[in-house]
Amino acid sequence: MIAYSIEGSLYLNITNRCTNRCCFCVRNYAPGVAGYNLWLEKEPTAEEVIEAIGDPSPYREVVFCGYGEPLIRLDVVKEVSSWLKEKGAWVRVNTNGLANLYHGRNVLPELRGLVDAVSISLNAENAQKYYRICRPQFGAESYEYLLEFIRESKKYIPRVKITVVDIPQIDVKECRRIAEELGVYFEVRTYGGKKKDLEQCGC
Repeated sequence: MIAYSIEGSLYLNITNRCTNRCCFCVRNYAPGVAGYNLWLEKEPTAEEVIEAIGDPSPYREVVFCGYGEPLIRLDVVKEVSSWLKEKGAWVRVNTNGLANLYHGRNVLPELRGLVDAVSISLNAENAQKYYRICRPQFGAESYEYLLEFIRESKKYIPRVKITVVDIPQIDVKECRRIAEELGVYFEVRTYGGKKKDLEQCGC
């Protein structure tokens, strides 16, 4: 499933690859969301994504959000977003905020004018906990790069939000304070798995 709709938004699933292995990730306990199977047999080209979108006008927003980290495929995000903006669509990217580490450069200037909103997964109030819960491939220093990505996002993208999942391991109150300090929006997302799933992964 490349394009799938939920509550008036169209979501784009463009990769299964991710730079994190979060203990709460839906991939650990379900093949997809809202009845959609999101495991891709192959990564779609930008042309295939555009074909799967069709007419974006019925949707209040189009969101790059699937079973992997969309900004791994930065060129596809840029090409499809450019097409979407020509169609008058509102574009959001859901990301773990580690794209600059992955690509070895600041990619945010490349998204200026193409992306209207970014939702960045914080999911921990400090670096040690982030490393334990999200298990980034780049190591414990990933958290500081994540915070810097949030700060940089404000320079290039009109609406910036950070999110956390409502699991006991995360201090939601402290994460909300971090959002206020950074001057960005904040949202708590619902964990859809079971407590045993978290215990099994050592979260």
